[in-house]
Amino acid sequence: MVKFDYDGCGSFVSDEEQQRYVQTALKAYDLLMAGDGAGSDFLGWKTLPSDVPESLIEECEAVRDDWKAKGVDLVLVIGIGGSYLGSKCAIEALSHSFIRPEGVPQIVFAGQNLSEEYLSEVLDLAKIRNVACVVISKSGTTTEPAVAFRIIKNYIEETYGEKEASERIVAVTDARRGALKTLAERKGYRSFVVPDNVGGRFSVLTPVGLLPIVLAGFDVRQMLEGAAEMQKYLSLDRSEFNPAVLYASIRNLLYAEKGFSTEILVCYTPKLQYLGEWWKQLFGESEGKEGKGIFPASVVCTTDLHSMGQFIQDGSRNLFETVVSVEKSNRDLTVFPDGQNYDELNYLAGQHVEHCNAMAQLGTSMAHIEGGVPQMVLSIERINERNLGSLFYFFEFSCGISAYMLGVNPFNQPGVETYKHKMFALLKKPGYESI
Repeated sequence: MVKFDYDGCGSFVSDEEQQRYVQTALKAYDLLMAGDGAGSDFLGWKTLPSDVPESLIEECEAVRDDWKAKGVDLVLVIGIGGSYLGSKCAIEALSHSFIRPEGVPQIVFAGQNLSEEYLSEVLDLAKIRNVACVVISKSGTTTEPAVAFRIIKNYIEETYGEKEASERIVAVTDARRGALKTLAERKGYRSFVVPDNVGGRFSVLTPVGLLPIVLAGFDVRQMLEGAAEMQKYLSLDRSEFNPAVLYASIRNLLYAEKGFSTEILVCYTPKLQYLGEWWKQLFGESEGKEGKGIFPASVVCTTDLHSMGQFIQDGSRNLFETVVSVEKSNRDLTVFPDGQNYDELNYLAGQHVEHCNAMAQLGTSMAHIEGGVPQMVLSIERINERNLGSLFYFFEFSCGISAYMLGVNPFNQPGVETYKHKMFALLKKPGYESI
């Protein structure tokens, strides 16, 4: 379960201001819960944690087992934006940083860029491995994943033959229409459905995220249980103590009345680097419209204290921090005494490395708050599937409230299409001749 603490904002906002924004947040909460706000056709994510059927998880596990029987040791997951960031976040957080367990395929993502070098290197890897592919796209025509899939599909068909290729490619796409849906039916690919009422950045608990996470060897039942627990907690507590209401209210207060226009998501473990990337899309794409929105950024500390730390401490005072704190490490490692003590670290002898990390976090928090940076803290006990599910749902729910407080539709992204029209015209795509 996620715990929320906003004591680090106490010197920046008054109780009266906070209460006023909490009341506005509760109105937005009511709008979200009733489904009466803008974009209400895309609220399917709200009940996903409790709605996902066991049969869907079993279908994901069947793909995993079939590919294991074929000796697949590399799965290429093709998608962009919400079609890859959620599963990338979960897999990075839960995996060993360097060693892949026996019998578990390596998951490599493609289609999230248009880099010729990156895609060529993906093919270099494929040529020395036993490959399968998951392609994720509602339409099948989004440029980046479509280019990657055309090239990777061709490689798999040439290497294994068309019949075998049809067993090594799975499509996650629309239920009824679209280029990828049509291709999947013609080629006989196994398919999973992207629900019509769930937008990409809210889709981590659909097959978009669940299938790659299962293929990577992790327990999505636990992830869904953690998210369902958070769903129940947030949806039944219409009060000023609801942590999603508090988070949305304080970030909007800091933005609208205190001039803090940038929010930095801070983690103190590299395991959560891609939580920051997923979070940036979630809030950036949901709130950044109509000339409004808090700019989402992220850092991983203590690494980034030696790069961005100077700016956060002493730079423009237009930013605040939300720290995702992990209370317990999943590993056990202590600093040992050294008779020579050339590095002058014997004062740490016997201390856990994670204790040092915790003191770095505490010291940084104190310094940043004193330096004029408001701070909120979200805490989880440890990194595991259940707590990641809770975090995913907490941020999604909070984002809906926060965007409604801003007066924007949380579930559309009209600005995303602008660059596409310019790019299509430059690439001479039929129907886009004019820039």
